[in-house]
Amino acid sequence: MLNTRHMEHIHFPAPLREATDPGREPGRPGVLLTVAEVAAILRVSTMTVYRLIRTGQLAAVRVGHGWRIPQDAVERYLASRTVGVEEA
Repeated sequence: MLNTRHMEHIHFPAPLREATDPGREPGRPGVLLTVAEVAAILRVSTMTVYRLIRTGQLAAVRVGHGWRIPQDAVERYLASRTVGVEEA
């Protein structure tokens, strides 16, 4: 079970959308999420998020000693992992 007590200050973005802001400069990331925020969104551990970054499955930006993950990278990852259900 995810212990969210230490994450009360985290603002979770509205549903994963609008990572592409029309007023944003091309090539600049939109909303940047922390590893803890991505872990909470995906309902996995932070170690899983670090592994996804390390293996190149999830794009991330190194900021100081930490990582930031563009919101659109999370959306792309989820889209790549989505499977369709065949109708009988």
